[in-house]
Amino acid sequence: MSDPNFTKRRRLGYAVGISTESILYNMFYTYYLFFLTDIAHLDPGLAGTVNLISVAWDAITDPIIGRFADRNGQDKRKLMFRAALPVGITFIGAFLPVNFENQAFKFIFYVAMTMLFWLAYTVYTIPYYAVVAEITQDYDERTAIRAQSSLFNTVCIFVGNAVPSVLPGLFAGIGITLALGWTLTAAVLGVIAIITGMIAAYSLRSVTLKKAEAAAESQEKVSFKDYLQILRIKPFRWFVMFVFFFLVATSMIQTNFAYLVQGRLGMSDDDMVIVIVTLVLAMAVVIPIVTKVAEKTDRRFTSLCFTAVMMVCLVIIKFIGIDSVVMLIASVFAVAIGLGCFWTVFYSMAYDLVEVDEFVNGKRRESMITAFPQFFQKFGAAIGMWIAGQVLKFGGYDGTLAVQAQSAKDAIENIATVIPAFFLLFAMVGLFMYPVTKKSFRTLQEKLELKRAGKETDNTGIEKLV
Repeated sequence: MSDPNFTKRRRLGYAVGISTESILYNMFYTYYLFFLTDIAHLDPGLAGTVNLISVAWDAITDPIIGRFADRNGQDKRKLMFRAALPVGITFIGAFLPVNFENQAFKFIFYVAMTMLFWLAYTVYTIPYYAVVAEITQDYDERTAIRAQSSLFNTVCIFVGNAVPSVLPGLFAGIGITLALGWTLTAAVLGVIAIITGMIAAYSLRSVTLKKAEAAAESQEKVSFKDYLQILRIKPFRWFVMFVFFFLVATSMIQTNFAYLVQGRLGMSDDDMVIVIVTLVLAMAVVIPIVTKVAEKTDRRFTSLCFTAVMMVCLVIIKFIGIDSVVMLIASVFAVAIGLGCFWTVFYSMAYDLVEVDEFVNGKRRESMITAFPQFFQKFGAAIGMWIAGQVLKFGGYDGTLAVQAQSAKDAIENIATVIPAFFLLFAMVGLFMYPVTKKSFRTLQEKLELKRAGKETDNTGIEKLV
């Protein structure tokens, strides 16, 4: 059921394409709130709202782009290739320093630039992830493809987090202003994103994509009512509950890393490397374990286990307190446990819903099924970043101070521990109720083959799925 043209070499080329979204994603989620408050000197409440608006906009565009990418005659490779350049350019624009004295003008500028960036980002990422469901319908192969991308993603996470922790300071050391150093750092990563995105699109050139080859005039009418059909699918509702609350939790933790290092512990910018190295190494260890556990059991059970471990660890760390490098490392390791699992299985779980949708509604909507969970993912991330900004504001955080008040330090610790742990509890409820297991999915595939052949079938064994 997989394309023989999708060779190991081409699979590697596809995996490289995760750099385009992951490097920029990680720099944005880890540093953008910090950039706005401490470099652009935007009020923390307004800075959090910039992230809320821009990422919520990104979430809204996901279903639109997903609907567009599922049209017959639409080639996902071409969408990826054409979007790569705008992604890099608009990312650089989001990190431009502006000297407006008026906070409102700064706010409007950064909202506009980030909205443009996230639009281009969506045009690239929806086809990039959706194309796997079009290439293969094999449960384990989907896991393997995502596992390879996840391992490569650990390198991207390192680059997206390590480079911004060091490069702006290096630029400042040769006489460039710190603010402009951030722009140049964004430019370096933006160029990398452009190149790797084009490589990924080129690597898929010989792979058969049925929708790309379908005649455009045979296009079945697609409307936004299709999303209502998808939303009525039982497993989908539980899946997006898990995704939404997981991203609320992890986005606030990630955007809080810089504050934890500098504001809570009083360490330097360079000490962010401790966080980054810990995160990357821990994820590199976790991802193969996740893959093995998922192969032996299934993705639902695996996600439940690793998310539960992350949640319990965060609560324990709160009781101990993040007052040392050792506890900083412990908190980052706890996050890596959850993130390593999530990014290994998330898209594969979404792909499984393509077959559920086909069985229930008689349609294959790879891009829409991929895009719709991303809507909830990004909306959850936007909420998480906004909550972090508001907690910082109410805690009295001041980006101009060398030493923060104790109330601000406590707020930073809470953003890293108990607040996200609370949201992870809701994520686990969604996982617990999510009914797609390896066994039920294979039963679904058998019945779907009968249905495709025009033979009669029933819902025995897949009642919870349909």
